[in-house]
Amino acid sequence: MKTDFNKGLLLTSLGSFWWGFIGVIYFEYVSFIGHIELVVHRCLCTAVMLIFTTTFFYKWKLFLKIASNKKSLFYLFISGFLIFINWAIWIYAVATNRIIDASFGYFIMPIISVLLGYIFFKENLNRKRIFSIFLVLVSILIIIFFDLKNLPWVGIAVALSWAFYNLVRKKINVDTDIGLLIESLYILPFALGVFYLITKNGFNDFSLSNPNLSLFLILAGPMTVIPLFLYVRGVELIGLGPTGMIFYITPTLQFILGYFYYNEEFSLVKFSSFVIIWIAVIIYMKDLYETN
Repeated sequence: MKTDFNKGLLLTSLGSFWWGFIGVIYFEYVSFIGHIELVVHRCLCTAVMLIFTTTFFYKWKLFLKIASNKKSLFYLFISGFLIFINWAIWIYAVATNRIIDASFGYFIMPIISVLLGYIFFKENLNRKRIFSIFLVLVSILIIIFFDLKNLPWVGIAVALSWAFYNLVRKKINVDTDIGLLIESLYILPFALGVFYLITKNGFNDFSLSNPNLSLFLILAGPMTVIPLFLYVRGVELIGLGPTGMIFYITPTLQFILGYFYYNEEFSLVKFSSFVIIWIAVIIYMKDLYETN
C-alpha cells in the first residue's frame, strides 16, 4: 500500500509539474504560429495520439461499448465542447502573455468544483469549504470593483470550463482516455475544417517544407495526453483528496513562470485578489488533509 501511495504521489506530481511547467514552456514557445492554428494542432494531434494509445492498449472493445451508449455519447459531446473551450482559452492566455490570469483560474477551479458538487450532487459543504467559496467570490469582486479592465476573464473562463467539464464527466463512468478520445473525435471535424481554411488561405505555419517545425507541432498531442495519463493514474492509486492538493503544483508553477520568467504585469489589485485566493486554497487544502 505504501509503495502504491508513493508511486501515485510521484505520478500525480509529475503530471501536475508537466501541466504547470513543461506545458507552459512548450505552448508559449510555439505560440508564434498563432493561437488558432495551435489550438487546431492540439485537437488534431491529441486525437491521433489517443487512437494510437487505444490501439496499443487494446481498448477498442471498451471504446465500442461506450460509443453504443447514447447517454454517454450525449454527455461526452457536452464535455468535448467544454474541453475544447478550455484548451482554446488556455492557449490564448499563453499566446497573449496572460499566464498569471490562467493560473488564477486553476487556483480557484477546485473550489468552484466543490460548489458545483453541492449544487448538482448535493455533496456536503462544511464551514471551511463554504468560507473558501466565499473568499473566491470576494477575490473576483475586488478586481471587478477596483480594476475591471484587468479582470482575469481568461482565468475565470478556464476555471468554469474545467470545473463544468469535470462535473459532466462525473455524470458518466468512462475511462479517462477513452472518454477523451470520443471527445476529440467530436472536435475533429471542426478542427479539420479550420485547418483546411487556414491552409487554403496561406495562414498556416505547419508545412511539409518545414519538417522541423511540423514535427515540433505534432508534440501538441503528447503534451496533452501524457500529463493526463500520469495524473489520472495517480488519482487511481491515492485518491482525489491527496491529488487535489498536489494539483496546486500546476497553477503555482504557472504563476512563477508568468511573473518571474515572462515578466507579466501584476497590479496591486490583482496581487490583493491573489492573496485572498491563496488563503482560500490553504483553507481548502487543510480541510482536504483533515477529511482524507
